[in-house]
Amino acid sequence: MEQSGKYVQHPRVAVHCPDARLAEGFAQIVPVLREAAAGKRVLSVECYPGTDQEELRRGLAALDPVLVIHSDDLAWEPDKLDAALAQDLLPDDPVFGILTVRKLADFFYPEKLADARRRIDAAPAGLVLVYGVGATLVHPGDVQVVADLTRWEIQLRYRSGMPNWRTAQPDLPKLKKYKRGFFAEWRWADREKDHLLHTMDFYLDMTTRGKPALVDGAAYREALRQTARRPFRMVPYFDPGVWGGHWMKDHFQLPENGSNYAWSFDGVPEENSLLLDFGGVVIQTPALNLVLQQPRALLGERVHARFGKEFPIRFDLLDTVGGQNLSLQVHPLTEYIQQQFNMRYTQDESYYILDAGPDAAVWLGVRDGVDPAAMEADLRRARTGEAPFPAERYINRIPVQKHDHLLIPAGTIHGAGAGTMVLEVSATPYIFTFKLWDWGRVDLDGKPRPIHLEHGLANIQWDRDTRWVQQNLLHQERTVHRDEHNLVERTGLHEREFIDTFRITTDVAAPLPRNGSVYMLNLVEGTRARLVSPDGAFAPLELHYAETCILPEAAGDCRIEAPDGAPIQVIAACVRP
Repeated sequence: MEQSGKYVQHPRVAVHCPDARLAEGFAQIVPVLREAAAGKRVLSVECYPGTDQEELRRGLAALDPVLVIHSDDLAWEPDKLDAALAQDLLPDDPVFGILTVRKLADFFYPEKLADARRRIDAAPAGLVLVYGVGATLVHPGDVQVVADLTRWEIQLRYRSGMPNWRTAQPDLPKLKKYKRGFFAEWRWADREKDHLLHTMDFYLDMTTRGKPALVDGAAYREALRQTARRPFRMVPYFDPGVWGGHWMKDHFQLPENGSNYAWSFDGVPEENSLLLDFGGVVIQTPALNLVLQQPRALLGERVHARFGKEFPIRFDLLDTVGGQNLSLQVHPLTEYIQQQFNMRYTQDESYYILDAGPDAAVWLGVRDGVDPAAMEADLRRARTGEAPFPAERYINRIPVQKHDHLLIPAGTIHGAGAGTMVLEVSATPYIFTFKLWDWGRVDLDGKPRPIHLEHGLANIQWDRDTRWVQQNLLHQERTVHRDEHNLVERTGLHEREFIDTFRITTDVAAPLPRNGSVYMLNLVEGTRARLVSPDGAFAPLELHYAETCILPEAAGDCRIEAPDGAPIQVIAACVRP
């Protein structure tokens, strides 16, 4: 067990794969690959965009291949690729684009691929190395390797100057780099990786520069199979923001970063990673790979049937304690996000108040009697800098206390106020936030934060006024079960939202209600909780205050224990039947 009461920043998932072939550093990796390739012809190393291919090339040079083919050279020229992506990336919009339906193969010249295959056939005896993005399009590989890295590491590399893959625009602002990754590169790369995870001979973790780690494909797949049948935590990451506070820094012992932290992503499989611990050798891998490889076990049959290989629930933390208001914002209605951005579902969400200062409040819904035309006019004046937006004239400012749960179906104006520590429980399309007013601020880089007024005005539901908010979005808790030691309350969400949330309070042990769905949990009160299988199906997981974990559907029944005898509270979210 980890130390009680301590937020664990680098949780590991211990897996039992005694026959795994493992290697750390290219000095160990090369002999493993050489042995696997003995008597074979082609070693193909498929690289996820963002992989340091120069480090890879140098590391594999000791294999002494008779021919090296860099698959990137067979793709369209950067300016041609940029032009092809322009329409989907909406060049006049700094944030949003249209989710691509293209495949990686669309961007490669068939004649160049064919010529590369002829070069392989004509090469002298010995090992041929094909590496890069699209390597397996050239040749599937007699030995197939997937070189991968986490999405957070890709974002950090963007910020430090790394360009997008195959672009003639290397100096794009970081937001536009992220946008191209989110809407284009990661989509076609994930489609390739989805099938390669089933066929690869080796998985190569290239997340940490200078510290590559290798595991054979069978052991990697077995590790994911085991993970999908037990509760687990992902690796959280923390990011500063102009409105950020100091609560997380104080409670989680975060490093001094010269500013406050705004976000913690601790429950977003598309963004977070897993540390798979093979008896001391650790492979860091995108948690998304678990969704791709084990969707039914992880999600449950009915959730997989509805969402496919997407993890639909997201937990993250928003810290404004000692900070500032979030922007006033609205999320798109379902039909809008489908028609405008090719997303299948929208970002319904809720704010669970993990902690609150004495004057904490949340902005939620329009005030009774608001004139939409007048509010729109004031928003437009504010956008041009003519006058600040008079928020309290139009938007409800609702005082909040610790453990309040406010529901926010898409189309509802909202924003966390200063002095709140929010556990945000939401559907996963987290990028689609339309800012209406950002209090006249610039971002940490000194540039104005984007305002999305046209998108926002097209989605505001004006009938969600003070009375409607009070009747539908505040204090919706309902008791499901109560006994001497346990209380189970349904805290939401609104009927328009597909997520259900339960607050479980116990001072001994309480069963977690299961309904055929994956669950995401966070300990919102108490030092530690323990998740236990009544029939021993998985090893117990200790959950510390404010930590998030995932309980796969295949894990089966689960009991939440209070190991110290003091009351604890857990928020559990699932997809409602």
